[in-house]
Formats: sequence, structure tokens, C-alpha cells
Amino acid sequence: MSRIGRKPIPVPEAVTVELAPGRVAVKGPRGELAQRLSPEMAVEQAEGVVTVQRPTDRGEHRALHGLTRSLIANMVEGVTDGFEKQLEIQGVGYRAQLKGKSLEMALGYSRPVSIEPPEGIEFEVPQPTEIVVRGIDKQLVGQVAADIRKRRPPEPYKGKGIRYRGEHVARKVGKRA
Repeated sequence: MSRIGRKPIPVPEAVTVELAPGRVAVKGPRGELAQRLSPEMAVEQAEGVVTVQRPTDRGEHRALHGLTRSLIANMVEGVTDGFEKQLEIQGVGYRAQLKGKSLEMALGYSRPVSIEPPEGIEFEVPQPTEIVVRGIDKQLVGQVAADIRKRRPPEPYKGKGIRYRGEHVARKVGKRA
């Protein structure tokens, strides 16, 4: 193993990282996550820092090195701080509300759209036109937010639909008389 990662991953004291061949488990105050890794990458832990090493400088090893480092860093950040995605609903009559733990949205269809949160995900609706998706797994939070957005993506003429907070929707002019 020749190359050490340029950015070692700092591990807070409240977090424990367990390393096994081809597997990493991270436990922290918000929960625990586990991930399978490529056996070609060497992951080491010393003095509160996790480093990833790659065997060569070939392109696929460099890419795998960056992926491995990002996955571990996201796991450490997830069990300490967690992740969230914020969505906005725009359109007359479009709104969201919580029914127990599930999210129920009125999106202009004949009946409300209901979404059950998967394990490790929670929804918050601070206003009827805002949705917050929270969890410790960055990939799962992003996937659930994308699934919600897919129910009514923003359309280009009036901009109605569900979008990420701060997302710019390219608008089209429409028909002229």
C-alpha cells in the first residue's frame, strides 16, 4: 500500500469506528451505520483519525479511494450530526401534513399521496408548503427526498410542483397570442 489519503477523517470522541476486512461500522450518539468496502482499499485507524490507502495510482484505484473516503466521512458525520434535505411545494392547493409518522400530500391528484418513512428516516412539516427529510444515512435521505420530489416535479411553465430548497427551475415562455 503506497498512498495515504490526502485528507484523513477526524473521528470525534463520542464516535467509535470498528474496522474489519471489507467492512466498516460506525457508532455514534445518533445511531450506527455499517458499510461494505472494497478489499483493495486499506482502512486504518490511529489516534482519533481514520486514513484510507490505495495500492496503486491507477485510475480505478484513485476513484475507489475517493469513494471509500467519502463513504466513511459521511458515516461519521451522519452518526454525529445527521443529514437533512429541505423541499418546497409550490402551487395552488398543494400542501403537505404529517399523519402519525407518514407524510400525506395534496398534489392536485384525485386523492392524497401518502409516503411511509423507511427505517431511520423522519419527516417534519414546519409549514404546509415545506417538507424536511432527516436521517443519519446520507444516501437514504437523498433517495427519500428524490422519491418525494418525483411525485410532482416542478413543471417549466408555471413552476408548480415539489422542488429542493434553493433549486432553480428553468421557466419557459409558453404560448403567445
